[in-house]
Amino acid sequence: MFDLTLVTIGKLKDEFYAGAAAQYLKRLKPYARLKLVELPAVAWRDNNHEAAKALEGQRISNFLRQTAQAKIFLLAERGRSFNSEKFALWLEDQAGGGQSLVLVISGALGFSAALYERYPAISLSPLTFPHELARVVLLEQIYRAATILKNKTYHY
Repeated sequence: MFDLTLVTIGKLKDEFYAGAAAQYLKRLKPYARLKLVELPAVAWRDNNHEAAKALEGQRISNFLRQTAQAKIFLLAERGRSFNSEKFALWLEDQAGGGQSLVLVISGALGFSAALYERYPAISLSPLTFPHELARVVLLEQIYRAATILKNKTYHY
């Protein structure tokens, strides 16, 4: 069973995303202990993007200090990419055997430079997704990975 923490900036406000995420969280129960941490987003305008990213980055860093024993990865389009089978093997390697894994999704503006310097990144795609959709895609891929590893008929 995977021990995962998903850290996100902001909550899912749209029913479409919230419903999809809830469905995958339900499906993941037999395969993962998944903790969801939603940190507050920072209000921003065109003239304060960097300040907002820095403040969100500080909120993320403050939380991550509490997870000293965990492996931590940012989710970003510039990170290491996988196909679904390779992601399953990577996830098993990172979070198998009771190891704690933390995956972090940024807010709408992305991660601060300080976070990119400190933590490695993985990618769901070279495309940029809204952070709400990225959460749903990540949960689906974690579920897909679990079914691949358990030889369940979900991934074809």
